[in-house]
Amino acid sequence: MTTTRTSQDATATTVPAGRPRRPRRRREPKEDYRVNWRLTGLLAAASLAVLLPMYFTITMALKTSQQAASGTGFSLPWPVNLGNFTEAWRLTNFGRAFAISVFISVVAVSGVILLASAAAFAISQNWDRKLFRYSYYYLLGAMFIPFPVIALPQIKFMSIAGLSNPAGVAILHILFQMSFNILLYSAFLRSIPGELIESAHIDGATTAQTFRRLILPLLAPMNATVGIFVFLFSWNDFMMPSLIVANPALQTIPVVQSLFQSQFSANYNIAFASYLMAMAPTVVAYVFAQRWVMSGVTRGAIKG
Repeated sequence: MTTTRTSQDATATTVPAGRPRRPRRRREPKEDYRVNWRLTGLLAAASLAVLLPMYFTITMALKTSQQAASGTGFSLPWPVNLGNFTEAWRLTNFGRAFAISVFISVVAVSGVILLASAAAFAISQNWDRKLFRYSYYYLLGAMFIPFPVIALPQIKFMSIAGLSNPAGVAILHILFQMSFNILLYSAFLRSIPGELIESAHIDGATTAQTFRRLILPLLAPMNATVGIFVFLFSWNDFMMPSLIVANPALQTIPVVQSLFQSQFSANYNIAFASYLMAMAPTVVAYVFAQRWVMSGVTRGAIKG
């Protein structure tokens, strides 16, 4: 009894009345970060495979003709010559080719986002019906048909329809990219709770209103992902414009650069300057959209 009282008195003296004891914080064990040198070396080699050609392109684009012919490709340009970009713009008629490429890419991106998202929404909402389910399988089967196999029929059809121009190329870009993008949209739409759509219908919204006011805002990350993929494909496509467009004056940047390289193969500095100008829009577009691109890819991989 004496020992118990003594301990209680000691507790009363050490801990003031009315002040609760603070629980002791447990020290979390420090994580052991180890460097995977094999993976680091592999990533460094892969980075060099991209950075070295980029460095070579930039240095060649800033050199004069004498510097490009005398020095090595990796030597720094001094003095810097910015006139190569002006000369490349003039010789390749870059402004017109740039406008045509922008037109094709914008039409393709807008058409794919609207049509593929609407088709994926209709398929996901009517999956229990055979027509929509078999249509989905049919569109997926079209992914395995390469363009060279049906190139000749497409050229003939576009010529008969009077679409041997950039508008015809934009339409073909929309059609050939529908299958893959419907697959992306369908995977993303499965992660959206069905209760949201049901509540919209209960509130009196039609299917079109539900898609426009509810689904499209939710598809913003996936729209960015699809948009950048379609933009890169349309901007860098060489085969389809070269086969479809009959007028050489209405060709896109990749075709114009190929024609320029075959005619002026000795002007390496001007050629590389034109390559940089053609590559700049894709880099800028990806830098601004990469956050939504990664978000769309990760969300589309999760099935709700």
